[in-house]
Amino acid sequence: MTNDQQILDSLKDPSTKEQAFRYLISTYKERLYWHIRKIVLNHDDTDDVLQNTFIKIWNGLDSFRAESSLFTWLYRIATNESITFLNQRKRKSMTSLTDENQYLIDNLEGDSYFDGDEWQLLLQKAIATLPEKQKLVFNMKYFDEIKYEEMSEILETSVGALKASYHHAVKKVEEYVKSHETRIEP
Repeated sequence: MTNDQQILDSLKDPSTKEQAFRYLISTYKERLYWHIRKIVLNHDDTDDVLQNTFIKIWNGLDSFRAESSLFTWLYRIATNESITFLNQRKRKSMTSLTDENQYLIDNLEGDSYFDGDEWQLLLQKAIATLPEKQKLVFNMKYFDEIKYEEMSEILETSVGALKASYHHAVKKVEEYVKSHETRIEP
């Protein structure tokens, strides 16, 4: 299997569905992991959300109509599962957005799988302070280099709104970094 259409054709055939799904997982697992990780920040939480994402994908295969690309559909499911996870955690703990952002930052600092330097940690802290939508748009544009048109399909939002969200996110990240960079020694 070399392209998405071949994967989709194999997924529709009952005799090759499981093998094709294993191939889909091996092809997209790492990209989806890092997309989810940028949203939930914690390695263990990311693994849980990724597993739920692949369960949703498996359960939704028959309803996928290929109106968007396979990649776009997978990212949409991963994004929605990540947001659902964060919302459930917020509801369980009844925390405010500020408390949730601090929780994410604390989690990032204590995550043994995070191997970035102080600058990368500062950037991640800045991103963690963004409102949810701006955080998503920033991560997808800055790290994943997803085009606005594709992001529009994934997030079901207009290109103009995405550009505005990204612009605001960049400004907030820059302000956060400038106000905290004096604490980092070169």
